[in-house]
Amino acid sequence: METKIFNKEQIPEAVALLKKGELVAFPTETVYGLGALATNEKAVKGVYAAKGRPSDNPLIVTVSDEQMMEKYVNEVPERAKKLIKHFWPGPLTIILFVKEVTLPDAVTGGLPTAAFRCPNDDMTHDLISELGKPIVGPSANTSTKPSPTTAEHVFHDLKGKIAGIIDNGPTEIGLESTIVDLSVEKPTVLRPGEITPEEISAVLGEEVLMNRGTTQTKGVPKAPGMKYRHYAPSAPVLIVDKEEDFSKIQWDDETGVAALDEVLEKIDSPNKYSLGKTIDKAAHNLFGALRYFDGEDKIKRIYVQGFDHGAISAAYMNRLNKAAAGHHFH
Repeated sequence: METKIFNKEQIPEAVALLKKGELVAFPTETVYGLGALATNEKAVKGVYAAKGRPSDNPLIVTVSDEQMMEKYVNEVPERAKKLIKHFWPGPLTIILFVKEVTLPDAVTGGLPTAAFRCPNDDMTHDLISELGKPIVGPSANTSTKPSPTTAEHVFHDLKGKIAGIIDNGPTEIGLESTIVDLSVEKPTVLRPGEITPEEISAVLGEEVLMNRGTTQTKGVPKAPGMKYRHYAPSAPVLIVDKEEDFSKIQWDDETGVAALDEVLEKIDSPNKYSLGKTIDKAAHNLFGALRYFDGEDKIKRIYVQGFDHGAISAAYMNRLNKAAAGHHFH
């Protein structure tokens, strides 16, 4: 299969492919997603096959606006309306109860809920609006590998496996959306992102919890990225929690390091990747760093700077801990 690259003027071609049940990757402000018509079970199963993704991991339903979402949910509670008004379009995914038989089990994982997101990207908004139906939107990468932040990353992983990629340049944020569960008594963040629990709490006027969020009955995760190892390059990743510990590492041609600029300046390593000057930039650059070293066959170990700065580093450390399978340098 040929994988075509589409620009803004070619969106109608991408829409036609989605209508036929083909897979098309699309840009968002967070990472690139892998799109298939959410109401077409065969197409959705094709997403699992293309990614090599476990089929009990539910998929995010990507919509053009709140009105499209309303066709698939039992109701839009007041909490959801507040968050949508404040954060949509944007990097917030909301879990709600869905109407029966409106979405296939391949989307929901057999749960009575689904996760909905309206991304802040004009090209993707036009794509879904013209399609007239939602698309699923997991990250457009091979399962367990770092999420893609450019069309080139998508092409590297999925060329020949999907019909097309809509290219809108590098993503702005670089980490996936925050996921908040509103199907439970207390709003609960299941996956941290740029929008923090504190920001959600401020909009809702109530406490927001943090949780890993698997169901009690089937063990099916209620949201993506919770049950399996994610974001991992081929070489093992080790998290370096203290800046002074970088001086204790023996650097050679087989080791890579990703850290803030001020840390890299003190490291004598031939294989460096800058995470930028701030934690915010580090979050944006993390997946790029992991992909950079994944493309270097000689690299056998990757050391990545960790942070402990509360909410500002929560999303970064969530992804990094998964990439490292919880392994820290001591």
